[in-house]
Amino acid sequence: MRTVVGALQHYDWGDTTALPRLLQLPSDGQPWAEMWFGTHHMAPSHLDAANGPTLESLTGEMTMLVKLLACAQPLSLQTHPTLEQAQQGFANEEAAGIDRAAPTRMYRDASDKPEMLIALEPFEALCGFAPIDASVALLHAMGWSNEARALDENGIDVYMVWAFEQNSTLLFDHAPEWLQRIAALYPHDKGLRLAPLLNHVVLQPGEAISLPAGNLHAYLRGTGLEIMKSSDNVVRAGFTKKHVDVTEFLRTVEPNELRNPVLHPTPVDGITTYASPSDAFSVIAVNSSVLNELPSTTRHRLVFGHFGPAPTMQLVPAGQVVSLPANAGTFWVCTQN
Repeated sequence: MRTVVGALQHYDWGDTTALPRLLQLPSDGQPWAEMWFGTHHMAPSHLDAANGPTLESLTGEMTMLVKLLACAQPLSLQTHPTLEQAQQGFANEEAAGIDRAAPTRMYRDASDKPEMLIALEPFEALCGFAPIDASVALLHAMGWSNEARALDENGIDVYMVWAFEQNSTLLFDHAPEWLQRIAALYPHDKGLRLAPLLNHVVLQPGEAISLPAGNLHAYLRGTGLEIMKSSDNVVRAGFTKKHVDVTEFLRTVEPNELRNPVLHPTPVDGITTYASPSDAFSVIAVNSSVLNELPSTTRHRLVFGHFGPAPTMQLVPAGQVVSLPANAGTFWVCTQN
């Protein structure tokens, strides 16, 4: 195995202490938002040391990207495109001559971005549309009668178009605490009318949410392990200072209800298997008190856990057996398929 040194990202919504505490590293006072483990050109990883060889030099370009993520404030309300939408969007922006680093760029590559987030600590998020009857009841309880009527009469897809056309002031006196927190940061955001329609979840460690193309979501706070197809394509609808494109958002969002947003997988013989939103990657959690060796595969694997005093990410190249320290807790095994 080789230690993978991730690429740290300082975004303003990040947490100043969570990732340093998790990785047992000194905090520098900046928000540690994400640490990327992969070969994506925006933030490639290295082996053994920060100035060591690139991960890509051993694995080639990886189609899987793994991140440690810690947010103290909400991320943007967002969705991700299908493969076909990503290819078309990337081609359109390339043809328009938009620089790939431009703030208005949505499609920085031609890949879709299905992803999964597994909570390492309690993690709060919005994920997918709740059943309409529950959302209508919540809107009435908040005193948002116009919104309740618009949703009840028209359904989710028409409601979203209507919501972005509204300019009236919203009152949050009877809103859930989580929505009041978002409104305090973004009091005039158009996405505030969409948030009450989403499933609000608080994941416990080991629980997960699955985010296929079109799933509308926003991470609110917490620390987790994020596994995705290697892409940086994001279509934003609100809760951000970054570029929002309502037309593109309405084209990519999936308006169907998601009645069971949280994954509660059951361990079998020390292995917990998560239902992946993509055939590009698979994820298991291994209890090393029950099982401390996994057979070789023909695929590269990234494994996160306590190989020493502090947790690290390790690369297990294709063809190698995974040996885990006994009784060292949970190891997260992410396999590029």
